[in-house]
Amino acid sequence: MGQVAVPGRVNLIGEHIDYHDLPVLPMALGRRIEVDWTAREDAWVNAASVGFEARAFRLEAGIEPWEAGDWGNYVKAGAVAAMQQWRLTRGAELRVRSTLPAAAGLSSSTALMTACTLALLEANGIQARFEELMAVLPEGEYFVGTRGGGMDHAAVLASREGCALRVEFAPIRVEPVPVPSGWAFFVADSGVKAEKSAAVKAQYNERRFAGQRAAARLGFAGIRQALEKADVDELRRMAESRLEAMERGCFLHVIGEAQRVRDAVRAMQEGDAQRFGERLNESHDSLRNLLRVSCAELDRLVEAAVESGALGARLTGAGFGGAAVVFCLEEKAERVAEGIERRFYGGAAGTRLFRAFPSAGALELTARAGA
Repeated sequence: MGQVAVPGRVNLIGEHIDYHDLPVLPMALGRRIEVDWTAREDAWVNAASVGFEARAFRLEAGIEPWEAGDWGNYVKAGAVAAMQQWRLTRGAELRVRSTLPAAAGLSSSTALMTACTLALLEANGIQARFEELMAVLPEGEYFVGTRGGGMDHAAVLASREGCALRVEFAPIRVEPVPVPSGWAFFVADSGVKAEKSAAVKAQYNERRFAGQRAAARLGFAGIRQALEKADVDELRRMAESRLEAMERGCFLHVIGEAQRVRDAVRAMQEGDAQRFGERLNESHDSLRNLLRVSCAELDRLVEAAVESGALGARLTGAGFGGAAVVFCLEEKAERVAEGIERRFYGGAAGTRLFRAFPSAGALELTARAGA
């Protein structure tokens, strides 16, 4: 028997671009999914979590999902991911606990799937490397129907305490970026559930495919190739003259967001808080106006944060609800939190507003536990 712990993540900047193989800058949270596991002698997986109906299935070829939105599909997705690479002969009893709010854009679904993958691997005596896990986890999440990228999986696995994580794709590469002393982050839940596995799933997927279609119309194999072959200003001119509607908005957002990530990483490395905050604000404007994945509640929350003294704030995660990430200086953190609570939550935020400290990913947590 054993335990695995996988944190959630807050994406500081780089939204809806990981699935175009463009770098992003997430950060793991101190809030986690924990799974206690006990190996079985047969191939059955029994999963239980407080507040949810228990789920059971066999490790075998052709596992089928339950009804859309069922929490057990993420447990199955973990098994499907593991079986792409490894032979699993033993099932497990899984007991799931969480301090992560669900459907808040903090990667609780990825953390759950990843934790179940790791638990099943450990139950079968398998210790997987980061690169091996990254080869199967993003593909495994397609089991629940969401065509995302690999950012969430990299962040919850490979983040380092005290650092954000710059993540590159194709090939996967991660670089810890130390968070400067005196910088503070909050996560603020809008109260609107961001259920990617429910009705909004089609809208999420459509934005990915619209960006791909846009690149093809402009003569590129993808948006990453477009950025490698032309500068951003030239690409903007091409998009404005040759693209329409959602394709234009998606393309313009992605090329702009990629540039903002580069600038934000440099600002963090140089300790330039003002510039970092500006990039966050610009990111939210783009997500609202070009990609159109914000909502009225998120817009009000971001506005409340800036009015309270935050240097930057934006929606984080897929959008369509969920949470915002708020950035300020430590010396103003208390005032910013009080202002958000008063302006947005009516003086009673409860657990919907909390500090986000740069925390360790699952691999660092596992190494600590084994030390």
